[in-house]
Amino acid sequence: MSIRRLSPNQPASFAFTKESQTQVDWWISKFPAGRQQSAVIPLLWVVQKQQGWVSEPALRVVAETLGMPVIRVYEVATFYTMFMLEPVGSVALVQVCGTTPCMLRGAGDLIAVCQKKFGNREHQSADGKFYWQEVECLGACSNAPMAAINDYYYEDLTAESFEAILDDFAAGKSPTPGSAINRTGSAPEGGPQVLSDPKLYDGSAAKPIKKLPNAAPKGKAAKEPAA
Repeated sequence: MSIRRLSPNQPASFAFTKESQTQVDWWISKFPAGRQQSAVIPLLWVVQKQQGWVSEPALRVVAETLGMPVIRVYEVATFYTMFMLEPVGSVALVQVCGTTPCMLRGAGDLIAVCQKKFGNREHQSADGKFYWQEVECLGACSNAPMAAINDYYYEDLTAESFEAILDDFAAGKSPTPGSAINRTGSAPEGGPQVLSDPKLYDGSAAKPIKKLPNAAPKGKAAKEPAA
């Protein structure tokens, strides 16, 4: 497991916006009295959606809000890699899956695109618009290789289609997430190959279950079959 530490560059303070505070109150209300600390992960996520990452002043605000030691909040934020501990790109956070299925299908080519466009190491681009990193399995193995960009998955990528998506983000566009080859979910390329008869799904092919000949009436034992 990699060591995760807070960024050395921290803002002077943090405060929830009015909209974020509404979400905070809603999350806390979901837990019984005395169990508000259970909302620590949702509140950290609200922080991240507000400022793009989780800062040290924000950790203190979450701890104060939930009445828990700051170190406990720090432990949660540094354990879960979903929480970014340093500023990310203003346009896109790009997370390329580098686990075995994606690597076998071309994740190395996607990483090479990021290195070419943003720098050889995992970091923020020079213009501050993009932040990229290689991550562990994102759970879309059937559609490898893939990358998560901000809140959405982009799947079945090639170096060319991936670079085109990044260029669209840089141009202020919002590329459609999902499969780059128009695959439906995790179905085979070109569509389903089996179980394609609509009758399998509307119930018309189902047959009533027949009563077994030796089934016993309710409350009575079944008869032994004749030898």
